[in-house]
Amino acid sequence: MRLMSDVPQLAFSHMGIYVADLPRMEDFYTRMLGFAVTDRGNLGSVKLVFLSRDSREHHQIVLASGRPDGGFNPINQISFRMGDFAGLREMHRRLEQEGVKELAPVSHGNALSVYFRDPEGNRIELFVDTPWYVQQPVRIPMDMKLSDAELWKWAEAEARRIPDFQPVEEWRAGLSRKLRR
Repeated sequence: MRLMSDVPQLAFSHMGIYVADLPRMEDFYTRMLGFAVTDRGNLGSVKLVFLSRDSREHHQIVLASGRPDGGFNPINQISFRMGDFAGLREMHRRLEQEGVKELAPVSHGNALSVYFRDPEGNRIELFVDTPWYVQQPVRIPMDMKLSDAELWKWAEAEARRIPDFQPVEEWRAGLSRKLRR
């Protein structure tokens, strides 16, 4: 049995919710709860709206179209921010050893993530932030066999190809102005 102190540092970050009426849910979260839309776009057939109330967070909630009627779990994913990339790499190694389902390391441009399913099929994301902002959604498969230096060089090169690439601090300043309106 592993002790809790053996697990690399992580913190809850954001969640995604499958919704049936995307415009209605966007209106509720922005009008009633004061969230700002930080990005929107399509990932395949799923329409996504990214929402935040904190200029340090690209998103705290993701609304995802496609919620079917009756008995469906509306949680799209549960996301945890890792303390550092070494912790993310260690968790990837442990998850590989555990044989978890759908282990998928990806770059989002603004984060490097490892997705997997828990024993009941719920999607979990572990991630570290990058120092860049890029327009979302982005999901580029990532090769965890690369060295840290090679992986970060690759991640930056990929991020620079995406629209609206900029240092994350510039993006946060813009969101901060938007949230003050």
